[in-house]
Amino acid sequence: MKVSKLFLIFIALVIISFKNRDGSKSGIIFFKGNYIEAIKKAKVDEKYIFMYVYAKWCSNCKKLKKISFKDAAVGNYYNANFINLQIDGESEEGKILINKFQITQYPTLLILDQKGNVLTKSRGFMKPYILINFGRRIVP
Repeated sequence: MKVSKLFLIFIALVIISFKNRDGSKSGIIFFKGNYIEAIKKAKVDEKYIFMYVYAKWCSNCKKLKKISFKDAAVGNYYNANFINLQIDGESEEGKILINKFQITQYPTLLILDQKGNVLTKSRGFMKPYILINFGRRIVP
């Protein structure tokens, strides 16, 4: 009897952990595509674009992903209001976008309109509530 209860608890914990890993329950869900595809989707969905430009070696980028991007309130707000795009600044596409948007520091966060114009821009780590306020500059 005790083994059965422990087994059921273990299975429940495994299921919960898998639900959180796929981003369906909390955190920002990033668009699986490039910048041009995100612009097209933003037009179709009538949303703005939240663009996160990072580098794999950047400690503040890792902190942003680990803390702020996984926050449930942040995910709820950004997933509802933006096409969320993450760009590795050191990739081929990233280098082009760094020049286009004059990015000089990682992480850089931008909110773009459906034509790709910058509406607001910020650099560095943001706590979850500050990240939500950053988005609310454009979408109240």
